Amino acid sequence: MSSSSKLKVLLDSTYLLPILGIKVEGTDEALVTLNKLWKSRILEVYYTPFSILEILGKISRVKYDRNIVCTGLSLINEKFKLIHPTTEGYMKALELRSKGFKDLIDLLLYVTSLTQRVKFLTRDDALINFLENQGEELGNIVHERVFIERYGAEKGISDHHG
Repeated sequence: MSSSSKLKVLLDSTYLLPILGIKVEGTDEALVTLNKLWKSRILEVYYTPFSILEILGKISRVKYDRNIVCTGLSLINEKFKLIHPTTEGYMKALELRSKGFKDLIDLLLYVTSLTQRVKFLTRDDALINFLENQGEELGNIVHERVFIERYGAEKGISDHHG
């Protein structure tokens, strides 16, 4: 399958933590769905340096297995694609932050997805509600629940691509 016809998804940090050995409650179904799409070669996964910064911050506060973290970081680096927001995206994140949303990393993930035209998989209702209340574009966001409904294990792999 060509790169242009693949489902391109930027993962929220929630879905990267398990790769580094940190279980996140309630993500199993989304992770199984991501794995199914990955193995079927219809998924292209993206990450940002902000995600790595965020997950390292979380890992630093808990007991972790150095080998698992090291292997997970290598896997992310080798198998996923690194992307960054545009300059305009950085400015948009700052603007949204000034309107009251406290999590700058979540805003950076959102604007990266928006400016790089990839879907943003998240379960962050607070972020989605904030963006909706600000009248922001939400077409790039795929809520975890919708993602599972659309692509979950019981669905055919070729059901949807967007």
